[in-house]
Amino acid sequence: MALPEARKTQVQHIQPSPKFQQQAGGIQPSPFPGYSIITPPWVDESENGVFYEQLQVFQQQILQELVPGMLVPVPPASFHMTLADLIWDSAFHHAVTEDANFEQKLRDRLSLLFERFQDTLAGSSPIYWQVLGLIVMPRAVGVCLMPKDEASYEQVVTLRRLIYQDPGLISLGIEQQYHLTAHVTLGYFGNLPNALDRETLSDTLSTLNNRWLEATDPQPLWIHRAELRKFDDMTRYYREPDWATVSF
Repeated sequence: MALPEARKTQVQHIQPSPKFQQQAGGIQPSPFPGYSIITPPWVDESENGVFYEQLQVFQQQILQELVPGMLVPVPPASFHMTLADLIWDSAFHHAVTEDANFEQKLRDRLSLLFERFQDTLAGSSPIYWQVLGLIVMPRAVGVCLMPKDEASYEQVVTLRRLIYQDPGLISLGIEQQYHLTAHVTLGYFGNLPNALDRETLSDTLSTLNNRWLEATDPQPLWIHRAELRKFDDMTRYYREPDWATVSF
């Protein structure tokens, strides 16, 4: 997905993201509430500083080359990798409307699952995912990641299987809707020019990708924690100290 041929195809399908809206004061995040299992965002992360610094530099290079407003940057403080999507937007609204205790039930069930899972991790190998390159998605761009070894892949897949196959979470409406495409989102598409030259855009992004990879020795992402986080929009992911977490 990070290859030039794939990028050229993906650019043909990009469209503005509904997660941001043009308002009087500029482009603002749209309400988009929900929960996910993610790595700690950069703002709460001390182990992957160089990795995220490199992504921030790349983000700025992309923004400098694109038409202003075309890409809405994600706040670097919120950079993270999603390990498992849980529930969001209309499904979340429906769940909390139908059951006032939904959020507490979700948090309690995940805490129980993660406590049991933690006990199985003694002596497990460190999890590293390495940068593959720039990925273009229908409404966003990011950096694609791939596991450094089979153990790194298997531990993430095992965590996802634990979540998506749990009867307690299934009864709460949690289901797998996407296969894992490991990435860190750098920005969402905003105002696309009416006469957008997609061929030129594809070439520009490929040039930026190659230049950044050649000039940088991208550090791998060390996945040392998985955390339950809540979001109200796509700019901030937060948690309380007693929410579910797993240390690898």
